[in-house]
Amino acid sequence: MTDLPIAIASDHAGYALKCALVEELERLGAGVLDLGAHGEQSVDYPDFGDAVGAAIGEGRAERAVIVCGTGIGISIAANRNRHVRAALCHDTTSARLARQHNDANVLALGARLVGSEVAMDCLRVFLETPFEGGRHQRRVDKLG
Repeated sequence: MTDLPIAIASDHAGYALKCALVEELERLGAGVLDLGAHGEQSVDYPDFGDAVGAAIGEGRAERAVIVCGTGIGISIAANRNRHVRAALCHDTTSARLARQHNDANVLALGARLVGSEVAMDCLRVFLETPFEGGRHQRRVDKLG
């Protein structure tokens, strides 16, 4: 893991799962940069995807976790930032491959699609898995 905190953000639909993920990050000894939302009142997911992109682009975090109802909208918003490679994951295999093959730096989760245990497993795998580089590096280079 990095010395920088892990940024985390959600919209209202992802708020409860985000809170559980913050607890897991703290249990794992990671610093946390909580960018909101800070409650279940309706908010706009693009604002939180943008906030994560800005945190990574500004060097306040190297990795992040984003959550909305499906994970789709917030990942689209985050991926608009050139420093972000957000991967929407539904299981540990997708989380592992997102890191190994795509050097994803943002884990996107859908609170209405994955349970909290699966989300925690995805988080741990995402944080523990290194990028393989090699043949994957030239492909990742094309993303920037």
